[in-house]
Amino acid sequence: MTTDASHDFTRPTTGTFSPANAGTDEPPLVQLLTPEGERVHHPDYDIDLTPEEVKNLYRDLVLVRRVDLEAVSLQRQGELGLWASLLGQEAAQVGSGRALTDADMAFPTYREHGVAWCRDVDPVKLLGMFRGVNHGGWNPAEHNFHLYTIVIGTQTLHAVGYAMGMQRDGAVGEDGSATIVYFGDGATSQGDVNEAFTWASVFNAPVVFFCQNNQWAISEPLEKQTRIPLYRRASGFGFPGIRVDGNDVFACLAVTRQALKAAREGQGPTLIEAFTYRMGAHTTSDDPTRYRVATELEAWKLKDPIERVKAYLFKNRLADQEFFDAVDKEADVLGRDVRKRCLELPDPDPLAMFEHVYSEPHALTAEERDQFAAYLAGFDDASGGETR
Repeated sequence: MTTDASHDFTRPTTGTFSPANAGTDEPPLVQLLTPEGERVHHPDYDIDLTPEEVKNLYRDLVLVRRVDLEAVSLQRQGELGLWASLLGQEAAQVGSGRALTDADMAFPTYREHGVAWCRDVDPVKLLGMFRGVNHGGWNPAEHNFHLYTIVIGTQTLHAVGYAMGMQRDGAVGEDGSATIVYFGDGATSQGDVNEAFTWASVFNAPVVFFCQNNQWAISEPLEKQTRIPLYRRASGFGFPGIRVDGNDVFACLAVTRQALKAAREGQGPTLIEAFTYRMGAHTTSDDPTRYRVATELEAWKLKDPIERVKAYLFKNRLADQEFFDAVDKEADVLGRDVRKRCLELPDPDPLAMFEHVYSEPHALTAEERDQFAAYLAGFDDASGGETR
């Protein structure tokens, strides 16, 4: 076992007992808050949170879920082309998202609405992309939150490249920057992800790989993706891996915060497997009832990330009913606002799709733009006026 700081395999990789590990030889999940709302402690991944910080995490979880539910409703009513729900994965996203500093850079998939919330991205900008009225909606440099990535796994290479750039710019250090990249369990079968692991390890890149293992890659269960727990793959590439209770916002915050700290200090990458569950469909075009049983879903409802924080606040008398009612009211206001502003989003000019394709003028793009403009003009001529 090496003690080289650049590849520190002595960093802790286990946690407290969880039913998810019962009857196996696997080390247990890192868990700081049980599904019943009981606080447990861990020697390596503990965290001290003030009552106000816990209440803020609860508020994040509730508001993020409300945005997600509003988006699903909008899609069902024909106002969005598609939506990838995060239902059940709020703790993994909010916990890891709140571990980031302003200087850190995050690379999402297409489901990280909770991380986007933590990076102060307007939820309506997320909806605009799925409504088809913008190319992404936000400037990544303004939020240190990259645009959503639809192609499975490619963002891991982008993140490693960005992290290596941080190294070469001298932006890494105890008070510097690190990179985090999100992907699902299905993406671990992609070559891009494994190539990213190799590059990150060999170049000791300051990157945290955050895998939200929601156990279903569309209709394929986890056992069709791997024969071993996903976090163990990290050891084959030469860096630590850890499995955390993905429905425990405390644990996700603590583990991610420590992994980012290690990256800044030159200890290289870490793979975090957040063991969670996708409560809804893969996207709104999917029907999960065709490939998974209802009893599995019911079992995971008992591990709801929001309810366990609510139980913790109640049991420890850190919040009263007035607080919970106020958060619910705020969620209602947010939902109405998101819906209203989404429906008011203007349709873009059709020719706008050719803007910003390249940083400099490009002959082929210009030719395609002219052809499409002529095509649109044909409709105007036929109708005797503007039709757009």
